Amino acid sequence: MSVTYKPKSTKRRNTHGFLKRQETSAGKNVIKRRRQKGRKKLTTI
Repeated sequence: MSVTYKPKSTKRRNTHGFLKRQETSAGKNVIKRRRQKGRKKLTTI
């Protein structure tokens, strides 16, 4: 058995980062909603 979560910052950035969000219309909607809500951080990275 191995541990399930093995964090890698590059993969995290490439999956959930700001630039990746900007690539798709759905991702832009995510950013837009978080801006409307008043989030201090728009993405995890």
